[in-house]
Amino acid sequence: MSYTDQQSPSKALNTASVCLLLVAGLLWLSIVASAAELETQQSDTGALEREDVARESLMSDVRAYAQRIQEMESSDGAFAPGLTEDLLGLGLALQRNGDHEQAVKVFKRGIHLSRINEGLYSRRQLSLLQGEIASHIAMGALSEADERQRYLYRVQAKTLSDVTRGQALMQHALWQRQAYEAGIGEDPFARLVNMWSLYRYALSEFAKIDGETSPTLLPPLYGMLRAQYLLSGFVGETTNGRFRTGGIYGDEESRQIAYASQSYKQGSSVIRAIYDIETAQNDGTLEDSAEMLLMLGDWQFWHGKRNEALETYGELYGELAEGEAAQQLRGELLGSPQPLPGLMGVRALPEPVDEQGGRLLLEFGVSDRGRVVNVVRLDDNVENDMKAGDVISRLKRTPFRPRIDDGLPVDTEGLRWAYDISVW
Repeated sequence: MSYTDQQSPSKALNTASVCLLLVAGLLWLSIVASAAELETQQSDTGALEREDVARESLMSDVRAYAQRIQEMESSDGAFAPGLTEDLLGLGLALQRNGDHEQAVKVFKRGIHLSRINEGLYSRRQLSLLQGEIASHIAMGALSEADERQRYLYRVQAKTLSDVTRGQALMQHALWQRQAYEAGIGEDPFARLVNMWSLYRYALSEFAKIDGETSPTLLPPLYGMLRAQYLLSGFVGETTNGRFRTGGIYGDEESRQIAYASQSYKQGSSVIRAIYDIETAQNDGTLEDSAEMLLMLGDWQFWHGKRNEALETYGELYGELAEGEAAQQLRGELLGSPQPLPGLMGVRALPEPVDEQGGRLLLEFGVSDRGRVVNVVRLDDNVENDMKAGDVISRLKRTPFRPRIDDGLPVDTEGLRWAYDISVW
């Protein structure tokens, strides 16, 4: 062996040290990995134990209510007035445990007992009916939920008074929209008419109590405006925060055409009522005036009243010409095209997301007449092809408020919007 093939004692020691360090490192990594795996197993075990404890607690509640009901039946009979409260408790406990079928039976028995002991309509029925409806919905039994919702409405009309009746009417108006979206019944369009009427009744109830300029009137007024957008043909945002890409139901189109003139007038009146109330509260701030004009202009543009809408947008542009704050607000409101309608609860399109977070990236323009043009898809997520086609089709059909520059509508090119496909 030549001198060059021999290792010095120090070099051999270094090699051995490196080997020992590598072994120690591997042992340490193994220990860390084992500890992490043990921690994960312990975490999973802890989660399962907590679920078992929660489930046992729920079952304990079920058993306790069932025992109390049995004891009361033995002492006071099957129609004892006190049973109603315990039946409500048992139904809610079963509901929390996911046993909706049994919960419905319990709620119905409670309602029956309440009718026997307190008459056809009593406030005690309300919680039982609401519980029953919630379980029907959880099971997907929407027709049954709708039938019980109508009965709930009759009971509330007989038993509630003052502001509580207005709040109940608001809830029924929301249900009418949800039932419309679900296609429950043979005449979905009638749901929208009912939705409008219920919000109008709620408005009257609140006005009687709080006066004609109370801010409590704003929620039913906005509900009425949403109803008018729906009645005039809106397809888009739903009550669960998702967005429809398809068309309207069945023969609705001809009915909406016949309703269009009436809808336009009623919506315009609602917008002015909203403005009057907000002005009464805030002494007519610049922001209030701007929001009202923008809302009115969008309503006009949505209904094809282009000249009226451009006049309204031009008025708004002029009002926001003086001062830095006003010009900044003008840029926010009119500086870029926006899809119509843009009212929360009836938005035409979801908000765009960051390009890195979206699964669909589109580039397009908006003409001075508010039409989407030159749509180009920029992403390459092929698994979204079918959904992307639906979204692009929806985008092309959506009217936009055009960008307003120097008081006039102008073309806009090169808009890049990314979308989260999961909300469609």
